[in-house]
Amino acid sequence: MTRRSSRSRPTVRWRRRATTPRVWSSRVGEIDDFSDVSAGTRLTLLDTFVGYHLRRASQRFAAGFADTVGPMGMRQVLFGVLTIVHDNPGIRQGAAGEALGIQRANMVSLVNELVDRGLVARRVSDTDRRAFALELTPAGEVLVEQGVERIRANEADLLAPLSAAERRMLLGLLSRIDGAAD
Repeated sequence: MTRRSSRSRPTVRWRRRATTPRVWSSRVGEIDDFSDVSAGTRLTLLDTFVGYHLRRASQRFAAGFADTVGPMGMRQVLFGVLTIVHDNPGIRQGAAGEALGIQRANMVSLVNELVDRGLVARRVSDTDRRAFALELTPAGEVLVEQGVERIRANEADLLAPLSAAERRMLLGLLSRIDGAAD
């Protein structure tokens, strides 16, 4: 066994298992089943925090996204860029990054990746020769269409407990919270 200084922490790697939602492993041990640990655990105070429920829901949606669109080679941020370009053909690279809350340097590397994969075409903007305009390639269009179809099916499964009116209300409320942050 190797000695570690008292300052170092074990490396924790999350991995998803179908049977248990929370699984972790580390160099110091493994917990694979939380059923015994969480059976009697009360979350009364946590249940009063909206942020707690938003984080838990976000984790479920992110896992669903990874399962459905991940096999297409997409990460959430890349798919976000593709959808902005899909909805706004010719959008300037900087405007797309601003709309998504992505810093300029990060946006450059994301667009480079999409260009290298043949999903986005970049050209000098007609209105500002210093800026790049972005458009989807035919392969990018196909990927967006397939991705949207998969994401909608996944979200329908996750939101099945809600009525159509509740889904619209949830989306509206989340949009209001997001808009209030700007």
